[in-house]
Amino acid sequence: MENSFLKVKNYLLELEFTIVDENEEENVLIIEKEEEGISNMILICSDPILIMEQFIFEVKSDDVSVYKSLLQKNQDIIHGAFVLDESGTKVLFRDTLQLENLDRNELEGSLNSLLFLLSEYSTQILEFAKR
Repeated sequence: MENSFLKVKNYLLELEFTIVDENEEENVLIIEKEEEGISNMILICSDPILIMEQFIFEVKSDDVSVYKSLLQKNQDIIHGAFVLDESGTKVLFRDTLQLENLDRNELEGSLNSLLFLLSEYSTQILEFAKR
């Protein structure tokens, strides 16, 4: 069986992402493509899935309208979703993919979903981050 970590790493390099850090023992990659809004995105090869998380902003208030808007936006996201971390204060983009049959197009589609989300929804994200 092909090493999933190396397969994902090679796909990322082909897609011209910068690998900021990696730990093959822990199966973790940290990537960026800052010109498109991706910075310190974490990818974890946790067989049987690839977990992808990108920090978006910190929630500074208990404004229900922020949470409602994020949940409504989840309906429009092609791959992945907005989620809260364990503390409930950080909004992340998170997606998971099956490693066994993962191909470059599938990984690219998931990453493009985040890129599209950041470009389409950036004004609202900035507004939420200021609250």
